[in-house]
Amino acid sequence: MLKNLIKRGQKKPSKSDTDGFSNVSGGNRQSESVSSSNVVVNQSNQGAVGAAASAASGPNNLGPGGAAGAVIEPLPMFRDVSVAERQHLFVRKCQVCCVQIDFSDTLKMVKEKEIKRLNLVELVDYVQSGSGKIAESNQEEMVRMISVNVFRCLPPSSHEHTGSENVEADEEEPYLDPSWSHLQLVYELLLRYVVSSDTDAKVAKRFINHSFVLKLLDMFDSEDPREREYLKTILHRIYGKFMVHRPFIRKAINNIFYRFIYETQRHNGIGELLEILGSIINGFALPLKEEHKLFLMRALIPLHKPKSIAMYHQQLSYCIIQFVEKDSKLADTVITGLLKYWPITNCQKETLFLGELEEVLEATQATEFQRCMVPLFRQIARCLNSPHFQTAERALFLWNNEHIVSLIAQNRNVILPLVFEALESNIQSHWNQAVHGLTVNVRKMFQEMDAKLFEDCQKQYAEKRAHVDEAAKQRELTWQKLDAAAGPHQVR
Repeated sequence: MLKNLIKRGQKKPSKSDTDGFSNVSGGNRQSESVSSSNVVVNQSNQGAVGAAASAASGPNNLGPGGAAGAVIEPLPMFRDVSVAERQHLFVRKCQVCCVQIDFSDTLKMVKEKEIKRLNLVELVDYVQSGSGKIAESNQEEMVRMISVNVFRCLPPSSHEHTGSENVEADEEEPYLDPSWSHLQLVYELLLRYVVSSDTDAKVAKRFINHSFVLKLLDMFDSEDPREREYLKTILHRIYGKFMVHRPFIRKAINNIFYRFIYETQRHNGIGELLEILGSIINGFALPLKEEHKLFLMRALIPLHKPKSIAMYHQQLSYCIIQFVEKDSKLADTVITGLLKYWPITNCQKETLFLGELEEVLEATQATEFQRCMVPLFRQIARCLNSPHFQTAERALFLWNNEHIVSLIAQNRNVILPLVFEALESNIQSHWNQAVHGLTVNVRKMFQEMDAKLFEDCQKQYAEKRAHVDEAAKQRELTWQKLDAAAGPHQVR
């Protein structure tokens, strides 16, 4: 009876209690140590046991907060040991660097932070110097250590803290990760490993696999611009070195864009991803594959839709221009796409669109221009009459581009009637003097280009104005008759 009661009283540990300690034997011990000659990681609580076990057996088992109370003793430098011992020392340094340290308190674990930093510096120097080829098992251990340090839950974005929706990017101070002194070294180690001539892509692809690449892409949402800069460089190098991963990387970036455009409209790394793609697009062979054209139509052009386009427009515009320069037949597709997503009330965004449109038109041939010129110049005419002077001014600047003026001159019979009314309206009533002056110059340019066509447009405009004035008078007369007919019965 007593034995049964004792058995019932013994609580079975839950899965959450044991997940982080699968490699620790001997029950709940008060202290654990993992030691080998010159390294000792002493643990003082159960949470730290997970970190010690992970450092010994692999960082995939490292629990969050597993470094609490850890005391790391220093390891010898590579130059202080024989060449035969360096591979073993490399593993031990990787294990020590797997221990995660809390950086929220600058006064906490100062000695351990410095020891880990020195070990990371040693690892970076070792890989960069190429003093010895790293064994396959050691490469795996190093990539595990990198994963433990880099792949983490990112802190909430600033808009989640404040609840604000429309905060200007220039007004926000960039978030700087307090652990950057260590994190930078980990990224530098990964970069040196990827670019090293000693790294065999056929071997390394077992560790730098699809799962690793996906997690690396997740980190692009970091608010720290220094981290995104490293990620951009590293992913670009991975794309260059691991040809087998190239289609997968492009598809994964596509998926990030789709989610950003159609779901969240929030992501910190769109600009950096577009920078990588700009370089990739530049290397596309001709003729362009159908896959690449679909990427332009389904991902790049819809990126003009989000409100936050100003954050990445420069990089997006570069990617778009690359496509048009490689295949001028895509100009019609791009211009039609721009018109589809053309902003109605956002003047700042409209100005960006006009700047991109000028670059696209500069790479456009006459045949493609003729396909889209009617809807295009209807939109430009609306921009000419914009009450926002920067939008109207930017639209008028299109006539400063010689290639665009030559395209307009070849098709003036179609274009001048579309924009003539907008030009006359600006001259008569636009409030901004700079816009008024530029409009006069454009009007004069058309007049010199084809005087007869200009006179015909003037006559048509005068007739149209006369009809409009006549219709206004008729409306006024009709209202006067109704007013008189109502007489004393009208409600005052």
